[in-house]
Amino acid sequence: MTEVMTRRRALVAAPFLLAPAMAHAQGSDRPLRIVVPFPPGGTSDLVARIIQPELQRLLGQVVVVDNRGGAAGNLGADHVAKSAPDGTTVLLTDPGILTTSPSLFARLPYNPATDLDPVSMLIYAPYIMAVHPGMPVRNGAELAAYVKANPGRVNFAHSGVGALNHLTALVVVQHWGGEVTEVFYRGGMLGIQAAATGESQLIVNGATATLPFVTDGRLRAIAVTGPRRLAEIPDVPTFAELGWPAAEAGIWQALMAPARTPAPVVARLHQAFAEALAVPAVKDRLGGLGAAVRTEGPDSLRRWLAGETELWGGIIRARGIRLD
Repeated sequence: MTEVMTRRRALVAAPFLLAPAMAHAQGSDRPLRIVVPFPPGGTSDLVARIIQPELQRLLGQVVVVDNRGGAAGNLGADHVAKSAPDGTTVLLTDPGILTTSPSLFARLPYNPATDLDPVSMLIYAPYIMAVHPGMPVRNGAELAAYVKANPGRVNFAHSGVGALNHLTALVVVQHWGGEVTEVFYRGGMLGIQAAATGESQLIVNGATATLPFVTDGRLRAIAVTGPRRLAEIPDVPTFAELGWPAAEAGIWQALMAPARTPAPVVARLHQAFAEALAVPAVKDRLGGLGAAVRTEGPDSLRRWLAGETELWGGIIRARGIRLD
């Protein structure tokens, strides 16, 4: 009986004994650096900055958002992959870059599957397909007919060849039997602004960054991905309602750490980000941007990454898309 009680006491005490070690590994005397591998203003940047104050409160340390854009997000991802696995540097990203880059690039400076450890999924937001208000189309059927009747005359703004929003648009345009002119911008926000000013006419981008431009009239929403219409724009149908492909595509945001980050540190990061996203003000603000909180942990994220890598890799190879 004494031995059993001793074991029980040890199990009860374990979390409290582990906490100082976790805090030390987390490096609470140093800032937590959230690397966003895209320019400011996009979805990853918005999510990081919305939750930053709550993370500082929960972790008791300074939290810094570090934008490191370039190479379709791979510069920032590589920086985190080569950082010390001590919990002081993490990657907050659209995980699409981690699932498409291996098929897009012949050589990457890092391996997304082995050099980064999944921590947590954070949010999901659908894509919005939108056009410049000057376009003579008001719905999906009219847009499809216009693109088909005017091959190459519609500029499609995107933030990177092989990005999921780029691939989604290509699949849909192919379904229409049309052709667009692709225009690359260094970041989703720059593409949105180009479509809003008429420099480009068509965009497919995450709701969190695109919705404000739709609600204030600078863009006209045509359709959204995901299982249901957005409450903020209830008259805009889903891809599925229109019979379009890629109906389940969307912009996810996930948290990754350098490989070999200790499991207790990964668990603490997952917990802190989940708690920050559960704060009502944070959740409401993200919800107002069309995003749903999704804080599945490392195992779930690892499985999702593997499945998406296989799915989109097949599409990339079938279309012969390469970036070298």
